[in-house]
Amino acid sequence: MSQSASLVKPNRPRVCTLEALADQVRSGDRISIGGHHFARLPMAMIGALAARGLSDLRYLSWAGGLPLEVLLEADAVAEIDICFSSLDIFGLAPRFRKAVESGRVPMNDWPALALISAFRAREQNLPFLPMQVPRGASVMDRCPAMHPYTDPVSGRDLALVEAREIDVFLMHAARADASGNVELYGAQALDKVQAGAAARVLVTVEEIVPTGALGRDGRSVVIPRNKVTAIAEVPGGAYPCSCLPYYVNDWSALRRLADAAPGDLRATVEALGRDVPARLQRAARVPLAAITPERFQPGAVDADAPATVDEIMAVRIARTMDNDCYASAGAVSPLGNVAYRFAKLTHAPDLIITTLSGGHVDIAPGTMSLSLVETMDAASAVQMTGGEDTYWVAYQGGFVTHEIVGTAQIDAQGRTNTLEITKPSGGKLRLPGQGGMSDVANMHRDFVIYVPRHSPAALVETVEVVSAGRGVLDAQDRIAEGYRPGDVMLFTNLCMFRHDPAAGQLVVIETMPGVTREEIVAQTGFQVIFADDCTEVTAPSAEDLFALRYHVDPLGLRRLEFVGARDRAALLDDILARDRRATDRVIGLPPDPA
Repeated sequence: MSQSASLVKPNRPRVCTLEALADQVRSGDRISIGGHHFARLPMAMIGALAARGLSDLRYLSWAGGLPLEVLLEADAVAEIDICFSSLDIFGLAPRFRKAVESGRVPMNDWPALALISAFRAREQNLPFLPMQVPRGASVMDRCPAMHPYTDPVSGRDLALVEAREIDVFLMHAARADASGNVELYGAQALDKVQAGAAARVLVTVEEIVPTGALGRDGRSVVIPRNKVTAIAEVPGGAYPCSCLPYYVNDWSALRRLADAAPGDLRATVEALGRDVPARLQRAARVPLAAITPERFQPGAVDADAPATVDEIMAVRIARTMDNDCYASAGAVSPLGNVAYRFAKLTHAPDLIITTLSGGHVDIAPGTMSLSLVETMDAASAVQMTGGEDTYWVAYQGGFVTHEIVGTAQIDAQGRTNTLEITKPSGGKLRLPGQGGMSDVANMHRDFVIYVPRHSPAALVETVEVVSAGRGVLDAQDRIAEGYRPGDVMLFTNLCMFRHDPAAGQLVVIETMPGVTREEIVAQTGFQVIFADDCTEVTAPSAEDLFALRYHVDPLGLRRLEFVGARDRAALLDDILARDRRATDRVIGLPPDPA
């Protein structure tokens, strides 16, 4: 496609129906999807496209997730270029895995910064933009737009990222005005830069309001009308996903989509419709002061009950943070989110926390839930940003100290693999992807990884593919690169490791209460070294446990990362039921008789 003037649009977007909007997507288009996780996904638009018999779509977006699952089931996708794909707390994305593992749909893995740079270059009418090399990872070999480059002025080794134009960008937003300006409320994902890189920007909104009515509450950003091609007013257009300030996620409905049998996903989406339950609308507007631990857990809390391993890990991770830390909650990490909030509540009140991949900046610690956490964080955040802003003002400058990330495999050098693993049969097991891990492994002061279930299959001598690894280890090298010196740490349910430069590998510095050294050695796939001063992790105090169980995580969301597939369904049932009861108490509804 010529890139001479293809991004220029009329000053007044066309207002049309959902069907007319979907008619503007053609087979063979390179499409990109707005929103993030289960927030503001354009589900009505995705459903309309899946019914049209489109083919050969090239899917280029930060995440795959639910929209990609629907389009894959419709056999509409010919190529996938993403950073990450999962169904959040519901686990791996089965249609994505099947398509990639079988080789039916070619797949390119992008570091998040590379994707942002590709879009930004196109938006700025440049052929490429430079970025920091994700040293220590092998993702440059898997991303066709990245090329090594040595800067002739500074002598630094960088990567050049080719511009990528989006043919059509699909976005759901809170509101548009009569002139065609579009308002995003809360976290902005990558929507601004995607809109800037797209030839056609097709938007569904909850409502169209008079010109001049947008941006009045200070919690939103406006995409100007000359960046938008067409708009359709589609109330409930993101349902069962969230669209603040109109409604929150319907987690029970999302569970049904995640569990849909092969061939049934589109029908399940259609059956849900767009009639958003009133309780979800009330939950989106509940005052921050009403979200209290008393309403989430009205009964007594037994702080004297022995600490569980998930609680010990959450508290121990929190103890690595102080008042000068900056923690970013990544894509799917309940454990990290709990640890950050616990630290800010108990001993590090000046800690800065960002959630929804940086969209909510400097939140209050609050009481975590599924249904209300987005409402709570959007209300308490000091600033709302997009994912690209997070890189430009936080990650790349080395401001972030912590972003705890999970991994499927990690080796003795602290290199992780979240891309693919060879099955015993010889085939490949496709994993979610690295998201931005390859970038942040170097950018953050501390590279903190966790493995909830320590085993020889997870802690291996050498990972098969390096999705992320700290390639800039030496303190002076880090300072020269503009990063702060820090640690590489691994937390597991058996022990805590820290990378020791002298040993050249991860070394056990603390063991979990009651865990023997022999057990750690038996469950580790590489040679285990114990530090001379290795001690046992100090168990959380009764005060710690009360803060964790009552104030921070009364639903026990952290537990989701510590159970296998066999027990996960029952735990999800329990958490979803408790979340609904707690949410109804917060918004003032009587108990559900069901």
